[in-house]
Amino acid sequence: MAKSRTRRRRGGKPASDAGDLRVIPLGGLGQIGKNCTLFEYGEDIVMVDCGLMFPEEDMLGIDFVIPDVSYVEERRERLRGIVVTHGHEDHIGALSFVLPRLDVPVYATKLTLGLIRNKLKEAAPTYEPRFHEIRTGDVIELGAFSFEFIAVCHSIPDGVGLAVHTPLGTVVHTGDFKLDPTPIDGRITDYSAFAELGRRGVLLMMSDSTNVERSGFTHSERLVGRTLEEIFRLHRNRRIVLATFASNLHRAQQVFDTAARFNRKVVLMGRSMINNVDLARELGYLDVDEGLIVAPQDIDKIPHNRLVVLTTGSQGEPFSGLVLMSKGEHHHIKLSGKDLVVVSATPIPGNEKLVSRTVNRLFACGCDVVYEREKEIHVSGHASQEELKMMLAIVRPRYFVPVHGEYRHLVRHSQLAQEMGIPAKNVFLLQNGDVLQIGKEKAQLREGNVSVGSILVDGRVLGELEGSIMQERRDLSEEGLLAISIVLSSEGALLGPVVTESRGFLHTDMAEDLHREVRQLVTKIVEAKSRKGDFDREALILRIRGRVKDLLRRHTRSDPVIMPLISIVEG
Repeated sequence: MAKSRTRRRRGGKPASDAGDLRVIPLGGLGQIGKNCTLFEYGEDIVMVDCGLMFPEEDMLGIDFVIPDVSYVEERRERLRGIVVTHGHEDHIGALSFVLPRLDVPVYATKLTLGLIRNKLKEAAPTYEPRFHEIRTGDVIELGAFSFEFIAVCHSIPDGVGLAVHTPLGTVVHTGDFKLDPTPIDGRITDYSAFAELGRRGVLLMMSDSTNVERSGFTHSERLVGRTLEEIFRLHRNRRIVLATFASNLHRAQQVFDTAARFNRKVVLMGRSMINNVDLARELGYLDVDEGLIVAPQDIDKIPHNRLVVLTTGSQGEPFSGLVLMSKGEHHHIKLSGKDLVVVSATPIPGNEKLVSRTVNRLFACGCDVVYEREKEIHVSGHASQEELKMMLAIVRPRYFVPVHGEYRHLVRHSQLAQEMGIPAKNVFLLQNGDVLQIGKEKAQLREGNVSVGSILVDGRVLGELEGSIMQERRDLSEEGLLAISIVLSSEGALLGPVVTESRGFLHTDMAEDLHREVRQLVTKIVEAKSRKGDFDREALILRIRGRVKDLLRRHTRSDPVIMPLISIVEG
């Protein structure tokens, strides 16, 4: 086991040895993204990770989704801190919204803290976070918990796994990992630390399930380097545009190294790519000669076949660099048959259609496009089956919980754990909001879940997943809108003709007649109410909606959103 460099106590007195350990996932189970887990013992709570998830197709206009942390907010005085395993968006993306509300210390490695700080500068510029930089081998104490940080290899530098020492035993949280023997930065997963924990005895292991369906071992990142060499050699007369995750700094390092060997300059496109590369260079995670990178406005000065464009957009994100290029809307890059585009990523589940559309548009621009998995232009950052078996074999936990994956991944990983000798009664298939309660003698799912959900982020606005805004957007997208404008006196008398406008539900050949009928109907309703002298604005709106809906159903099969707009003119 790696020796401790530091031992720090934070967050008050440790809880009593009596009691149960509770593990509560707020996100990340049954889905890719939104990772967030609570460890609770006595009066102490620690949160591990707090990430976002990209929206599904029916989440119209939503930027991303973050976990509902209301359970923690209600117990803020018991929250001792937030521990972060690495800097991917699905592990840190929600912190810029959540951290200012919780206002607790954050513990992470140098690069991870730098990425979090950049996000806070944009979303909460006045908030002053309490960051504590950790290194692998460090041990920090947070209330009843003692957190030990273990080096793991992933597709972003500075990732860590966790050994969470509790009064009841040790919990191993692998974080996102793979067992790459030849990582780009030389920082391998610390087998010996995990093995030493297994020798001493592990109460519970929580392990990355993303690639459980893939047999064998995940390829080394160096395989991509060899593929890049071949691509650069075979396409010496073309401009090369390469799209990858902005956080995949190992991939970026290989692009820089290969470009330098082939006497090419590199231009960065996409705000997140530029920001991440700048941060990584500043912190020493990227080694790039100063003259290798050129500014976007200077690319016309570089011969076409002496340029590499490193861009965002590998997931088909609507406003990313690659997508704008594919649409012909990019300010600096116009694609043509002289370009080779390399999509160095596989689609995140749910993004397949976005990626497919982008690839189709790239071909329409005349480019050659390399995007197939068999071309070996991307390798995963997650462990495959044999690596997951190795981790189970060396840690040998008493209890096991698969994490980080869609539901089928969690099921397959639980089955794999049982094949490796863990009794079925000791394997727990959790869902978000479940409470795993571990005592001295047994572990069990506690009756009554923690209330969890998803918070939608639309710009800077937060809203519930099942809130009225999303329902309104779904209704508008499916059936369209009919707006009815009415101007009334304070007594309810009609002061002008009724005006109607529709969007998204009427065909032109029937629109004029139907609009006329709607206006006539609404005029009759308003005049009838006015003669009775019982003007009530809300009652009138309900009456108009009901009668107009009946009229539309007789003529069409559509059920549009009906929006009466009533203006009252005083005097």
